[in-house]
Amino acid sequence: MPAEKTKFTTVEKYIDSFPENIQFLLEVIRETIKESAPDAEEVISYNIPAFKFHGMLIFYSAYKNHITISIPPSKVYEVFKAELSAYKVSKSAIQLPLNKQLPLKLIKEMTEFRLKENLELAEEKKRKGKAIKASA
Repeated sequence: MPAEKTKFTTVEKYIDSFPENIQFLLEVIRETIKESAPDAEEVISYNIPAFKFHGMLIFYSAYKNHITISIPPSKVYEVFKAELSAYKVSKSAIQLPLNKQLPLKLIKEMTEFRLKENLELAEEKKRKGKAIKASA
């Protein structure tokens, strides 16, 4: 596992800091998100890999016993409540145990949901901006 104080500048450096078996899992998650959100920008945020598309989309990170998928406050937890019931879930994170198969279909569906959510929010902001300019 990476040293606590390591400051990662690229996703590759983050992934490379883990043992090979964890690197493999992180790469699979990374590719799943990339395929689901091809126009999203890959970044390091809060010192972990993330994707941005009209705002933060999804984060992923590795720990001793699990992989975490973190999603900024969203309806995703409500919409996918049944599918997420098999995992430890907090307000903004899902823990995927290392000893279980990765739920790639679920990660794909949640990423696609977040894409739509972020697009809708961006369009709403744009409409509000035009309405404010029109009334000025």
